[in-house]
Amino acid sequence: MPTVAIAIFPGVQALDVAGPVDVFSEANGFLAPADRYEVKLISAESVPLRASNGMTLVADATFDDAREPFDLALVAGGPALPNNESPDTRLLDWLTNVAAGCGRYGSICTGAFVLGHAGLLDARNVTTHWQHAAQLAAQFPQARVDFDRIYLRDGPLVTSAGVTAGIDLSLALVAEDHGPHTALAVAKRLVVFAQRQGGQSQFSPYLTAPADDTSPVARVQAHVMERIRERFTVKQLADVAGMSARNFARVFVQETGVTPHEFVERARVDAARKLLESSGAALKAIAYDCGFGTADRMRIVFTKRIGVTPMGYRERFRAG
Repeated sequence: MPTVAIAIFPGVQALDVAGPVDVFSEANGFLAPADRYEVKLISAESVPLRASNGMTLVADATFDDAREPFDLALVAGGPALPNNESPDTRLLDWLTNVAAGCGRYGSICTGAFVLGHAGLLDARNVTTHWQHAAQLAAQFPQARVDFDRIYLRDGPLVTSAGVTAGIDLSLALVAEDHGPHTALAVAKRLVVFAQRQGGQSQFSPYLTAPADDTSPVARVQAHVMERIRERFTVKQLADVAGMSARNFARVFVQETGVTPHEFVERARVDAARKLLESSGAALKAIAYDCGFGTADRMRIVFTKRIGVTPMGYRERFRAG
């Protein structure tokens, strides 16, 4: 019987725990007794603890007691983890020891930060919630952070994006263990996609507010957003900033991390997403209003950036 350990702690995200537990539990209904997953929640103390949503969880064992080899060990995420510079040493010690004897180990959502503190992300391809991916990359520079993937496997290490992505990861592990048909059957029971189309980009905004909204770069960004239908050249944008084209391009990349062309394309994608979510306008009209020119061009850029077509995005996210 394969054993699964999920580390929990005060302030854990309840859905990071419940999602994977339900996947493995539902999978057991399709498996022979010897193949069924045995899932245990592990924490520092065997007392009830509060999740971030107020729900009470009780662990099956403590870190001190649960030292046996597990087939899979995961640490759940929690809203406070990205800014917690010193996670519970008992959790870190448990993770380090268990990972050494595990066939697979990893994290759900921001649980990746705990793995980072335990030194388990170095030289690995990993992912986490899109809101915290840049922070994870900055805090643990030896990790190779993918900002878009829903889940990732690098050798024995598995990581997932935010919250419900723990379900995606768990379904992928069930498929790995027992084939895609079993994973599909579980997904149908849970009324979720067995394999979600696209990456995290479809949930995250491309554009963030500039640090200094009075800077020349911020002025250019506002200029683009206000005239998103128009075509832009570096020379035109440099004139708005009051700089030479060469200096403007250098400063823009330095302050934003992307080229002016990249920014304009991202701005067009974000503008199109808002219209796809809030209106029933024809795709060709949205493409024109957002500066793509044609619906075909918008589809090409959208698919490259978001991983789904504009129509697919509208079907998922249009309000009402």
